[in-house]
Amino acid sequence: MPQAATRYIAALAAGCVFAFGLAPFDFWPAIPLSVALFCGLLVHPASGKGILMGWLYGLGVFGAGASWVYVSIHIYGHAPPPLAGLLTLIFCAGLALLFGAQGYLFRRLLSQASTQLADRSASLVILLGFPAVWVLFEWLRSWLLTGFPWLYAGYGVLDTPMAGWVPITGVYGASLWLTGLGAALATLYWMGSSARKWVALWTLALAFIGGLGQALKEIEWTQPAASAQRVALYQPNISLEKKWDRRFRLDILRQYQEASAPLYDEVDLLLWPESALPGFRHHLSPYLAAADARATASNTTLILGIPVRAASGQHNSIIALGTGSGEYHKQKLVPFGEYVPLEDWLRGLIQFFDLPMSNFTKGPPVTPRLSANGYSVAPFICYEVVFPDFVTQGSAHANLLVTVSNDSWFGDSIGPLQHLQMARFRALETGRPLLRGTNNGVSAIIDHKGRVITASEQFVETTITGSVTPRAGNTPLMLAGSLPIMLACLSLLLGLFLLGFIRSRRQSITQP
Repeated sequence: MPQAATRYIAALAAGCVFAFGLAPFDFWPAIPLSVALFCGLLVHPASGKGILMGWLYGLGVFGAGASWVYVSIHIYGHAPPPLAGLLTLIFCAGLALLFGAQGYLFRRLLSQASTQLADRSASLVILLGFPAVWVLFEWLRSWLLTGFPWLYAGYGVLDTPMAGWVPITGVYGASLWLTGLGAALATLYWMGSSARKWVALWTLALAFIGGLGQALKEIEWTQPAASAQRVALYQPNISLEKKWDRRFRLDILRQYQEASAPLYDEVDLLLWPESALPGFRHHLSPYLAAADARATASNTTLILGIPVRAASGQHNSIIALGTGSGEYHKQKLVPFGEYVPLEDWLRGLIQFFDLPMSNFTKGPPVTPRLSANGYSVAPFICYEVVFPDFVTQGSAHANLLVTVSNDSWFGDSIGPLQHLQMARFRALETGRPLLRGTNNGVSAIIDHKGRVITASEQFVETTITGSVTPRAGNTPLMLAGSLPIMLACLSLLLGLFLLGFIRSRRQSITQP
């Protein structure tokens, strides 16, 4: 096999390895190992401009880590397997273009170093430049074309000592640390003895930072704001086929009513999942009025997801009843699941482009906020909880986070477990407990340190109960956001560029 083909296969395989560092596998060393292989392949002199190498690596990352979209397209979009496979490939290949651009940018930076600098300075480009480029592209993924902030490297640190840094640096800081380890491995392999000093210093710094994270875990960035609240999360496990079939509407309404009746007198807050009820709010007014009265009589807040039709359009919403109040319309909509891009062209082509409830309108840009028993709740609907800055900004002055979801779209794939991992990260970043209510799992009660207090099994009707303590105050991340990490990455790249420019000028002056 030609050497070039071997390197391309290696790039694809290295991308696949990345997914094993995240949920549900949680083998975090897989991330720096994957990063080291990718970085090493880019450093190879025969890698050209790095676009193809980066694209193949990205195809491996998303192909292994995000191929759960196949379930939505095939099972619920009723696309035949060949078409579903093709659409999944197009989805992953499109996302992989960002890794192609990332590879190109890093190769440009490195080529400047290798032609204008000594090996020592080239080592600095790998050690510092590669992690900086990686994190900036993760941030780019959080907003470009509405954003897909999935499969970030930093999520791998959740159950490690490095988690102590998360309330300070967030997921991007964790990504910088893990990719820094990978860059150190790549530098040591390619630069050998000339770079050992730099690699040793860099590795010691990363080890010190990681060790300090264990001590930071003990810091309480937020404080209790109220007494412990008894909570219950009802998981109905209703299939999507039944959900929007009018023949099952009364059965579904009765199921929620009967399952919740004994809970009102036992808890302070009861949570139902995303789009819990099979109809718009105004169609179910009598049913909701009865639920509101029942919750009020028991001094309980009922929070549920429900579609809402308003003058501004149809919204995927979450509301609070009983001793709670407020209504929030989802702002971060899922393409094809909640709205169809290029709708005039795509509607009707295949059933996937006509999924139920796929014509929602984005809610106004307001701070997500509900009230429950006198304290403030920051609600996030499904996909929204994976946007780091959106959650940290929306959680200011809130005492508790709530996210509702319907991960039925992804079946028994790894997608719902990745989603849970990211929700845990948001709790840790904000220093607030988080309730995650889903249709068929994983529903979970998560404390302010991102630890799961209790969680449901998947694909069963169940109710989980527990208690959480609302909290007040802000973590450093909530005060500063991701800006310090982004500025640090930009400063590293600017410094490396200036270093190359200065060395180049010196060489041109000293040459006869």
